[in-house]
Amino acid sequence: MNKLLTTMISLTGLAVACATAPALAQNVTPNAEAGGRKVQMCVGCHGIVGYQASFPEIHKVPMIAGQSASYITAALNAYKGGDRKHPTMRAIADSLSEQDIADVAAYYSTLGLAEGDAPPEAAARQPSEKVQALIARNADNNCTKCHGANFNTPNDGTVPKLAGQHADYLFVALKSYRANHVYLGRSNAVMGGQVKPFSNAELKELANYISSLPGELKTVPESRIHHAK
Repeated sequence: MNKLLTTMISLTGLAVACATAPALAQNVTPNAEAGGRKVQMCVGCHGIVGYQASFPEIHKVPMIAGQSASYITAALNAYKGGDRKHPTMRAIADSLSEQDIADVAAYYSTLGLAEGDAPPEAAARQPSEKVQALIARNADNNCTKCHGANFNTPNDGTVPKLAGQHADYLFVALKSYRANHVYLGRSNAVMGGQVKPFSNAELKELANYISSLPGELKTVPESRIHHAK
């Protein structure tokens, strides 16, 4: 994916969806090694540490190395099917076959752990009373029900890890579940219901807290990806 690529998902996001990935066809077997040869369109954004996108506002592109293959597959299929509206990502997803998506997803899922990096041992920062109240606001279906108490242990492979993700990306991704525009927005009933009660200021506070937590996501520099091929 090229320099115009502005988000993946969650990626970011937040990077943040309780989406369900379409079942892989029986003749599709994910191949991480093959995926490493298919990421030319990805590394221009996701392979540059600190790279910023400008649509729909300036924010860092999400870290996707270390996300689960099933989540990356779900996100790409959501762009391809129009549930996630983003012109660049839609075009990229449309260019990928089912096999390509499976391979790329498998590849990025291994990158976060490929060098033997262990999950961070740092203790999670305790949320302030205000953040605790925000997390618990939807008592029957709050954030941690899907994303885990530490936002790093999703209850399902199609739910993204969020801990340590860029705060500005998380904020943009959260807001996208409220958007309904031809070029912007994400259709997800669960996430739509989750973000509806929050103001932008509250969403930003949640994003900042989640970003401060230790997590397994990272950006693998483009040069390292090329050497791995």
